[in-house]
Amino acid sequence: MKMEQYIRAIAGSFISISVLLAYSYSPYWLFFTTFVGLNLLQSAFTKWCPMENFLEKLGVPRDNG
Repeated sequence: MKMEQYIRAIAGSFISISVLLAYSYSPYWLFFTTFVGLNLLQSAFTKWCPMENFLEKLGVPRDNG
């Protein structure tokens, strides 16, 4: 898988899991959903994503093409 696909899969999973946790346990889990969404929004404008750096340290190659 490419780096971008990993990031999309992780973000989608985080959002889905946090919504399920908010529904099942506490609405405070929606703060995590908001954090993920805002991080996606800022990365669209700044082209900097912390998850990208983290995945690179785990050995996932960047998609350069």
